[in-house]
Amino acid sequence: MLRLPPRPPRFDVLIALSGLLGGLLLWGLGLHTRIAAPTVPTDNNAAWTLLPLAATAGAELLRRSWTGCGLAVGTVALVADQFTVGSLATVLMYTDLVYAAALYGPPARARRLPAVTGLVTVAVTLALLAWFREPQALLVGLVVGVIFFGPATTGAMLRNHREATAAARLRAEQTALLAEMDRVQAVTDERARMARELHDLVAGHLSAIAIHSTAALSLDDEATSRRALGVIRENSVEGLAEMRRLIEVLRARDTDAPSVAPTLDGLGALVEQARANGLDVRRFTPPPADPPPPAPVGLAAYRIVQESLTNALKHGAPGPVDAVLGRTDGALTVRVVSPLGAEAGPGTRVPGSGAGLVGMRERAELLGGSFSAGPVGGQLWEVRAVLPLGETPGGPRGAVSGQVDDDPGDTRER
Repeated sequence: MLRLPPRPPRFDVLIALSGLLGGLLLWGLGLHTRIAAPTVPTDNNAAWTLLPLAATAGAELLRRSWTGCGLAVGTVALVADQFTVGSLATVLMYTDLVYAAALYGPPARARRLPAVTGLVTVAVTLALLAWFREPQALLVGLVVGVIFFGPATTGAMLRNHREATAAARLRAEQTALLAEMDRVQAVTDERARMARELHDLVAGHLSAIAIHSTAALSLDDEATSRRALGVIRENSVEGLAEMRRLIEVLRARDTDAPSVAPTLDGLGALVEQARANGLDVRRFTPPPADPPPPAPVGLAAYRIVQESLTNALKHGAPGPVDAVLGRTDGALTVRVVSPLGAEAGPGTRVPGSGAGLVGMRERAELLGGSFSAGPVGGQLWEVRAVLPLGETPGGPRGAVSGQVDDDPGDTRER
């Protein structure tokens, strides 16, 4: 089935009409390009010149859609025009067809066309020199180059410029997209980090407040209630102070902002606070003080111990708790063991969301370490983390081993 060419753009129609009308005007004024007598017999009006003119104007309508067909029709019309008195409009429209074929045609044709037209120009020039044996033949060869080689080279150069511009624009869009992805990832990472810090800051204090307020409400003993209220007040003040320091960091705009990141030197105070909250920490082994671990490792170890003690207070059964830190094979090990709590009755324990385990696991992974949490021996719950002591935090994501309670039916946060 014959496929019709698409509707030509208005600019192409304008070029065709302008060329046709210009050729008719030159024909009416008797202006021709004939140098010698034409091959085809003509009358005074040179009507045969109008046939190549009309064919070339029709080919101009195909200059953008069917470039090959338009160039072929234009070439035949140009050759036919040489056997008449000739029209300058036909020659000019043909140069536009060569230019359009290099600019809008397939890439392979655009690459070959300058070479082909260059060879044609050289061949015609040499043939004219051999035929006429006159230096003036070089001028004819120059005209042939202007008609063939010049438009093809110009179209190819403009096409290469457009392709380079499009490639540069695409690279700029890709760079902007990558920058936006990096920005979104940075915002996401910062939100996750802030979520971990907020959870670690307030979880322990609020858990102690909830547990001791429940004890104060359920026991009709003035001394016990006063001790519970004292613990509640102490945890409230500490929680507010830590939240205030965090807010000051978020509001600060210079590099001298106060730091809220704790170190391993504060583990002793953390354990004493856990004991004051009612947790029976029997054994506490701090890590060796020399040499001190990198700040990210120390912060992660502190937060893991803090969250483990909070979970033991919230969900563990009464009994001794061990918190042991040590160094082995270039890594800092954290191990917290507490009694495994049974399912408690309503109102006696604080419900957990599982955010504590997620935060501990993420802290270990960001340092390239490993993390495990789960029951051992049927009566104990063990949290174990191995944190490499490398100087560059945030390295490759480490393996996460052991069992982590992701069962939605289990109310234990750990």
